[in-house]
Amino acid sequence: MDWTVVGSRIRKQREYLGYTREQLAEQLDVSTKFCSDIELGVKGMSIPTLCKIAQILRLSTDYILFGTLEQSGAEPLELLLKSCSGAERHYAEQLLKTFLIAMDAKKDSP
Repeated sequence: MDWTVVGSRIRKQREYLGYTREQLAEQLDVSTKFCSDIELGVKGMSIPTLCKIAQILRLSTDYILFGTLEQSGAEPLELLLKSCSGAERHYAEQLLKTFLIAMDAKKDSP
């Protein structure tokens, strides 16, 4: 297992979602240093920590460990939506609609 590649996947998703390392560490209930060590591949992690990272970052454990996506070619937004509950998807849909309406209005203004 190449822990630097695993850590890189975690860091990339953390940054994509806009979490700081400190925020992720707090949600994991670990030190920022340990979180950094995981991302740099210096240290591995327990199965419970791996599962918690997957849940927080909305990734599958297979992707974190092996880089395999459940559906090849899936876009990041699509993967995020698939990780949401029904209620979360409903709110995401409403937000996206509001965003698109705002973007359309912006195009029409000088």
